[in-house]
Amino acid sequence: MRRTFNTDGYCDPELHYMVDLSGRLKAIKTMVDDGKYFTINRARQYGKTTTLYALTEYLNEEYMVISLDFQGLSFADFESEERFVSAFSRQILLAADDLPAEAGQALERFAKGEVSNATLSVLFLSLVGLCRTSEKKVVLLIDEVDSASNNQVFIDFLAQLRFYYLKRRKIPTFQSVILTGVYDVRNVKKKIRPEEEHKENSPWNIAADFAVDMSFSAADIRGMLEQYESDHHTGMNMADMSKQIHDYTSGYPYLVSRLCKFMDEQIPASTGFPDRNAVWTKEGLLQAVKLLENESNALFQSMKGKLKEYPKLREVLYGLLFTGRPVPYSSMNDYIEIASMFGFIKNSNGTAVISNRIFETVLYNWFMSDEYVGNKIYDAGVLGKNQFIVGGHLNVRRILERFTEIFDDLYGNQEEAFLEDVGRRYFMLFLKPIINGEGNCYVEAQTRNRERTDLVLDYHGEQFVIELKIWRGNAYRERGEKQLLEYLDYYHLDKGYMLSFNFNQNKEIGVQEIMLGRKVLIEAVV
Repeated sequence: MRRTFNTDGYCDPELHYMVDLSGRLKAIKTMVDDGKYFTINRARQYGKTTTLYALTEYLNEEYMVISLDFQGLSFADFESEERFVSAFSRQILLAADDLPAEAGQALERFAKGEVSNATLSVLFLSLVGLCRTSEKKVVLLIDEVDSASNNQVFIDFLAQLRFYYLKRRKIPTFQSVILTGVYDVRNVKKKIRPEEEHKENSPWNIAADFAVDMSFSAADIRGMLEQYESDHHTGMNMADMSKQIHDYTSGYPYLVSRLCKFMDEQIPASTGFPDRNAVWTKEGLLQAVKLLENESNALFQSMKGKLKEYPKLREVLYGLLFTGRPVPYSSMNDYIEIASMFGFIKNSNGTAVISNRIFETVLYNWFMSDEYVGNKIYDAGVLGKNQFIVGGHLNVRRILERFTEIFDDLYGNQEEAFLEDVGRRYFMLFLKPIINGEGNCYVEAQTRNRERTDLVLDYHGEQFVIELKIWRGNAYRERGEKQLLEYLDYYHLDKGYMLSFNFNQNKEIGVQEIMLGRKVLIEAVV
């Protein structure tokens, strides 16, 4: 059977190309061996379920592993303790083999509803019996714990786990408990009742920190590509390809696999890519990036839903993207914590940044889509699109020339504060209809600030770097030119572009060409 890149459900190494999980599994087993109770909370489609499946197999020889999935419980199963006890017992009976006889019989009675007034405390007495009589120590894994629909029953369930964990020296209990989901169970109230005042979920303050990195490194991605290459012999440069994929995704598992899936299944035999050998190149990857950023998949729909659910979160991300104002990364800030929990942002040297280029572009496109209708600068880009494409190539100099003319006509008399906030956003609005459907652009997160932003444009396999900056005098200009030269070297380009927003009254608006050593700089001033 032909192996594929999987983006639906958990991965099976016999059916799918996968990264090597052995290092992660070893690190998690160390926590299990130490008797830790902990949560694995990561964003949607981050490989949690795949990790649990693999972990179950990894632990089975040494432990009795009871692996449950709360998605198998219905809304009604959380309406009362009695219904939860019955549903929970059914899941254990389905998941566990060779249960000790007495414990198995008790769970069967709970499952069938034969025990009147079955409470969580009664259930846990049977679970203690299971742990006492099992030949192996028992590990409890529960996936999708944030599927819990009744807060009180779930909190009471966590409280029982906590009670027996604290008594583990005197009372036999689980060797380890591992809960997974998007929401940290300590913040589960933020999912169930977001309109209420949030309180600390004290029943789970025993949870150990889970520091295992579940993102894919460039080395992880290369290992997966080596499996693929051994089957298909494309001749790709695996070191370079794995680095480029990581650059766009920052190792977000779903995004990595989705790009690879496009390159394996959709792009071959399309225009310009006659076979797989042609696809596994920089040009093929850029095509895959474009397909991914323009599709409406479950992950992007989930992102959109979360931003509608938390309007303040949308404001935080909008400010990060468009104003360049630095936002300190503080887990004490509810919205920084939520944005991190959903995978929107990450901590970069104490500053909150968008997690990866793909998310950044998707968010840019979505936020700007609210401004398309009736926006004069966007309409100008639509009307002038044909003059910017020459022989299939993007004429970036002409884009800058036309933008400076239109921007000065429309907004030249506005106050400086207005122009600082909207200038870069309006350039992206002008650019969007010109490259739409044929190319894409992203912002280099490390250079985005109040005074400077670097845009990288991908168009038909060509890349262009445009520095957008606020004019702060000649010294600042010289620093900007030096940084741009370094960037051009990184991208192996001989020509770069700069768009300067200059608020001096005697500024000279227009475009000029400057030689910087062997590099050419096209600078536009508005």
